[in-house]
Amino acid sequence: VPSFTGTGVATVRHMLNKFPAETLRPGDVIATNDPWMGTGHVYDINVVRPIFLGDKLVAFTLSITHLPDIGGLGFSATGRSIYEEGLRLPICKMVDRGVLNHELFELIATNVRVPEQTLGDLHANLSCTEVGGRLLLEFMEEYGIEDLTPLADAIIEGSARAMRVKIAEIPDGTYENRIQIDGHTEPLTLACRLEVRGDGIEADFDGTSPVVDVGINVPLTYSRAFVMYAVKCVTIPNIPNNMGSVSPIRVTGPENCILNAQPPYPTGGRHTVGHFVAPLVMGALADALPDRVQADSGMISLINVQGTHRDGRGVSSIYYSSGGYGALDGRDGLAAVPHPANMIVPPVEVWENLTSTTFESKHLLIDSGGPGQHRGGLGQEFMMRNDSTHPLTISCFATRTQFPALGMHDGKPGGPRQLRINGDIVPPKGRYVLQPGDVVTLRDAGGGGYGDPGARDRRHLARDIIEGAVSREAAARDYGMVVEA
Repeated sequence: VPSFTGTGVATVRHMLNKFPAETLRPGDVIATNDPWMGTGHVYDINVVRPIFLGDKLVAFTLSITHLPDIGGLGFSATGRSIYEEGLRLPICKMVDRGVLNHELFELIATNVRVPEQTLGDLHANLSCTEVGGRLLLEFMEEYGIEDLTPLADAIIEGSARAMRVKIAEIPDGTYENRIQIDGHTEPLTLACRLEVRGDGIEADFDGTSPVVDVGINVPLTYSRAFVMYAVKCVTIPNIPNNMGSVSPIRVTGPENCILNAQPPYPTGGRHTVGHFVAPLVMGALADALPDRVQADSGMISLINVQGTHRDGRGVSSIYYSSGGYGALDGRDGLAAVPHPANMIVPPVEVWENLTSTTFESKHLLIDSGGPGQHRGGLGQEFMMRNDSTHPLTISCFATRTQFPALGMHDGKPGGPRQLRINGDIVPPKGRYVLQPGDVVTLRDAGGGGYGDPGARDRRHLARDIIEGAVSREAAARDYGMVVEA
């Protein structure tokens, strides 16, 4: 996900400031979930292992995962300060020369609802970094490499050079954009100014709304990651991620604007604001790169479920639901595809067994994709019932209830998102208790369209009608195509 690839370099730098490379030994593993050093909230754990060839440090492996629970309120956007959101681990040694830090693991287990899941994930991170290091050493042995520095330098420098060449193709100038998005009680304004000079880009968030007292604030490390993601999408999307491919990009923002939140402001739901940095940047570049930008997507929704399973086990798990993908020049948006992150969930049957909930229905939403020469992707709707025989607490992270996905270059907006409990519309970023038998309904937002709807190929529109993506009424209203039957 962009929030991990875009923050990892800074995270490792913070860790090496605390534990300089020359002090590390084989078997050490370092970790932190600090939002301002990691990925923007405490629910992600960053785990780094130094890799040694003999007694020589040759590389690091980094693993990042979202934990099912880290204490506090649980994963939610309702925290009033960082101290309510769970354990905030400073940079610390999870393993010291091969010896597990049992006190750290005991501390975490004591503070979480589902210790077997949380500790299981931490051990999975340890295994991941171990296996990654082992494979790297096998690679070095196979090719007779004793020092990765020349290879790493070539990759990083080549990627930076490719990025600079593409940035230099963008006309020099100042490109600005300003959008409104769902906030907590009031809408928020996000603003950016991109200065393109030669082969570099400077982005600034001056004009963005200030921080708020609920957990939707965004540390700059996370905002920076999505600026870099958007620029990379329109320049060198096929080059693997590394620090070279984003080195020509500089990102700043006023302290305690909502895209550069400082401690102790809560950041649990930082993605509900931070994900909008990608379409904010795309909108700024729309005139400079009209054939490369994307219409807005419906984004993802998250519902974090906590409580007790019908069999007595603890429940703490997240359901991700995707809106429609934004259309592009020459391509319709896909239905129910996440963007700008790529989180998905297991099959419904697996989720039901994990949480003792039942899906009453799940289907795509007709007419939810934004009209355009290229249509936005459809959103989806699901209805989920609490069948656990116990109350379940749900924390919701929905966006685009007030401001749907915008179209691009005369394309129209997609349909909005809506969250209901037992049929009643509820605020999209709240925390609620589902009693046994209660039903939560989520109607996801559609993606924006690209280009004038009147220019849509009539064969494609006919296919939309046949497949149930566009109704006959919408075909007449939005596209000017009358279908008799």
